[in-house]
Amino acid sequence: MKATAVTYKPVGMLLGTAGGMAAGALFKQLWKVLGHQEDAPDATDEHRTWREVLIAAAIQGAVFALVRAAVDRAGATTVRKVTGTWPD
Repeated sequence: MKATAVTYKPVGMLLGTAGGMAAGALFKQLWKVLGHQEDAPDATDEHRTWREVLIAAAIQGAVFALVRAAVDRAGATTVRKVTGTWPD
């Protein structure tokens, strides 16, 4: 395993945590705009429809995947700029 990859692991974990928190905040704001409600529905909320629960889950998954990809890519690009090698 390359030294860059070993060094990048803890940095990647920190970036992932920060990205997860950012994705959660982004989804919450997006849901307020789209759903006109404060909180997204839980899967076990009996007062919400199947459609509403599944749409919320799909949007949340898409937001998390997008933020994670952006954070991972930015981290790897930064490592290459600093070290000259791409983390594997």
